[in-house]
Order: sequence, then structure tokens, then C-alpha cells
Amino acid sequence: MNFLSFRRLLSLFLIMFCTISICEAQRSKRSIRNPERELFGKSLNTKRVKYRESPSVVRAKKKQAANQEKLKKDYAEYVKNERKRAVEIQSPEVRERMTANRKEADLKYKEKKKKRTADTKKARRKFR
Repeated sequence: MNFLSFRRLLSLFLIMFCTISICEAQRSKRSIRNPERELFGKSLNTKRVKYRESPSVVRAKKKQAANQEKLKKDYAEYVKNERKRAVEIQSPEVRERMTANRKEADLKYKEKKKKRTADTKKARRKFR
């Protein structure tokens, strides 16, 4: 009986000693805090690296942007001149008709816009 209780105590101490040693083996200072990082390859340093472009690249980009702006400006001016020319080459009756049509279209657009805003206000009130 005494031998049986000694065996039980020995096995209990042996189990406790093994579990403590396993737990301490996992608690190393060099171990990773998050084991999923090692599995999925996510690093601790997630900062974006800042780099500086060479002066020639910066100069080329500025030149390209300035060229694009110039092209846009030239195109807008061209369209404006062509619209003026299209009106100027018409006869006086056609010019009057064109201006009347433009005024009528502007009024229709304003009415449509007013109606649309009123409808959206009603819908907002309805679905509050």
C-alpha cells in the first residue's frame, strides 16, 4: 500500500515536472509573440519605405504635367473659338433662333434640376 501511494506521488511529480519544463521552453525571450506571424509570413515592420526620386525624374514629371496643362488650355481655347465661329458664320435669322433655343434649353434644364431636387427632398423625408 505504501509502495502504491509512492508510485502515485512519483508519477504525479513526474507529470508536473514535465509540464512545467514544456511551458518554460515555450517562454523564451527570443520566441515570437504571435505564432501566426511565423505561419503566414507577416513581419513586425510594416512601415512603407520612403524613397526619393532622382532630380531628372522629378524634372521630367514636372515638365510632363506642365505640357498636359498647356494642352488642356489650348484645347479649351480651340473649342471656344470654334463655337464663336460656328455662330458667326450663320445668317442673322439663324443666330436669333440659336440664341432662343439656347435660352429655352437653359430654362428646361433649370426646371428639371428643380424637380429633381424636390423629388430627392421628398424621398429623404419619406425614408427617414
